Amino acid sequence: MNETKLVDIEHVYAGYDNKIVLKDVNLSIYQKDFIGVIGPNGGGKTTLLKLILGLLKPSDGKIHRYTSVSSGIGYLPQYSEIDQKFPITVRNVVLSGAMTGKKLIFKHTRKQKQRADELLEQMGIAHLQNKPIGELSGGQLQRVFLCRALVSDPNLLILDEPNTFVDNAFEGELYEILRELNRSMAIVMVSHDVGMISPYVKTIACVNETLHYHPSNKITEQQLATYNCPIQLLAHGDVPHTVVKKHQ
Repeated sequence: MNETKLVDIEHVYAGYDNKIVLKDVNLSIYQKDFIGVIGPNGGGKTTLLKLILGLLKPSDGKIHRYTSVSSGIGYLPQYSEIDQKFPITVRNVVLSGAMTGKKLIFKHTRKQKQRADELLEQMGIAHLQNKPIGELSGGQLQRVFLCRALVSDPNLLILDEPNTFVDNAFEGELYEILRELNRSMAIVMVSHDVGMISPYVKTIACVNETLHYHPSNKITEQQLATYNCPIQLLAHGDVPHTVVKKHQ
């Protein structure tokens, strides 16, 4: 029996400056989904996230959201999208995730402040709460923005390549945190590393102009070829290694 549906994407086309990036995309997101989004650079992964978040409107097709974008969806952006020079403290970054209005000044409830403090403690960065974000490492920044994404207790969490700026000490912990969060919310996570995310995600969406949904976390190179998703599979183990096919 399916969980509650949160997002429905139907025959969507989208792009920028009259250039189509995604064609005829269909995807439904349910309450306790954990979808790994994979695909080549420029294939449309981030564009898909922007559509879900309402940051980009489709040129054709329909998107139905059965949850509030402002409070029902948490978002962890790519490292490149974070302005580390912006003069704001760690705690205020986290609290900014609870802002739902369009005014310049926001008042946070006691519950929101308490939730922010709980998350900072959980992520091991409570001692940094008054630091400006420009003084943080990449791993610390990721913890901060994950707290920000979670402070409104969303029912859908979206992460755009979180492991691009995670430190080694936090990487395994991050995926375990996501596994636990998935008990109460849906997660959509973009990653370039199928081997790393496959033990944690439940299903896989291959995005390369169009979208092929794979209803399992196990995927073969033959299936990737069928989906026109030209990425390599990485092998992870006691001795990490990668086997790369010969380029034609």
